[in-house]
Amino acid sequence: MNVVETTTPPPGWTAFPDHFAPDDRTLAEILDGGQAFRWRGSPVPGQPTRWTGVWSDIVLEIERSPAGPLQWRSRNLPPAEAARRVTRYFALETPWAAITDALPWRSDAHLARTVQAFPGLRLLRQPFGETLLGFLCSATKQIVQIKQMLALVAERHGALIAPGVHRLPTWAELATLSEADLRRCQLGFRARYVHATARHLAAEPGWLEATEAAPYAEAHERLCALPGVGEKVADCVLLFGAGKLEAFPVDVWIARTLAERYDLRDWKLPALARFGRVHFGAAAGFAQQFLFAWERRAAGR
Repeated sequence: MNVVETTTPPPGWTAFPDHFAPDDRTLAEILDGGQAFRWRGSPVPGQPTRWTGVWSDIVLEIERSPAGPLQWRSRNLPPAEAARRVTRYFALETPWAAITDALPWRSDAHLARTVQAFPGLRLLRQPFGETLLGFLCSATKQIVQIKQMLALVAERHGALIAPGVHRLPTWAELATLSEADLRRCQLGFRARYVHATARHLAAEPGWLEATEAAPYAEAHERLCALPGVGEKVADCVLLFGAGKLEAFPVDVWIARTLAERYDLRDWKLPALARFGRVHFGAAAGFAQQFLFAWERRAAGR
């Protein structure tokens, strides 16, 4: 299904469908709240922020039209191909309103508050290999630092896809780099994990595709066998890169909200993840994103 135009945007711009209508705060949470690391917002005087993002070999801009709806344009791909990429990346065919309604917010007052605070929140469906790279770089780092690392990796080792914009290198391209090359991109000890993972993937063609297609438990186990991938990173990769909504990443923010809002103090991380999958149900990972967004906002992030 192609992206449906609901308004008449200016030449070069395409309107998002009516059901993708987050407010500006929720849009910022979707694009720059820890799901993806290659979006940046540029203030436009007197107007809402314009966002520019890169994934795979597409460069996309998003802004709010004067009439209110969101619109997009690609800086480097023909409209029909860009529309196909946008539909998948923003999961425009996924019934997010129905999935949100099925969450246990009626019996969970805190979850209800978070859902109300971020209307229109959704999960991105990013390229699986890029998601793995991003979260391998995430250990002990904040979002802004992860973005800086990936920007350097793309600039120094990825192909130019638009004026001044480089895509991330593929895993096959990463396999040709040394650990020292990666350390020069500020990856620190993470360079060892990326380097070893690249060599593993080079030795097993099709591993990424098989893992993305596998059931959650099997895919999680396969990812955790990679260097530097623990349970949280595996769950992030599966949630944001494979659309497996049962994945429930537990980071410091989720551990905090489960301790303080659900009285689960002194629980180990694996037990917290199991609680999340049981309590929040089949779309536990989507509930996690509401909790994550709320906790970060409460902390002033």
